[in-house]
Amino acid sequence: MQVSEVMSSGVLSAAPGDSVRSVVIHMLSRHCGAIPVIEPDRTLVGIVSVRDIMLPMYPKLGDYIHDNVGTRDFLAMEQGYDAVLAMRVDAVMTRNPLALAPETPVLEAASWMGVKNFRRMPVTRDGKLVGMVSIGDINRGLFFARVGS
Repeated sequence: MQVSEVMSSGVLSAAPGDSVRSVVIHMLSRHCGAIPVIEPDRTLVGIVSVRDIMLPMYPKLGDYIHDNVGTRDFLAMEQGYDAVLAMRVDAVMTRNPLALAPETPVLEAASWMGVKNFRRMPVTRDGKLVGMVSIGDINRGLFFARVGS
């Protein structure tokens, strides 16, 4: 079974210049944790995840080593979210993400996801986005092929 048989096509995407706020609105309304970032010609340039959006809000690990967590003003840090929402997607996205070809066997895709700790990956042909595949898509495809829908 190939990725093309289980992937979602026509997926929600963002442009590099879109605001993080607009991406968050789409993520919340569509219940998705990551959105591919593409140019107008569908060239994949990045992926933006909930984690990418949250990271700028919190101090780096090194801050915790030299500082007492109890002295942190976490409520003030939460206010930093407004600044993150005003940022452009290309400021927080993961650039040049690992992508799969439509012909990739689903078990190879699942292996990449396991090794990289990804829950979903973009699918490209000649660098152009053609879809997204999640570990859930792969599991459903494999299970339904064996036990029926």
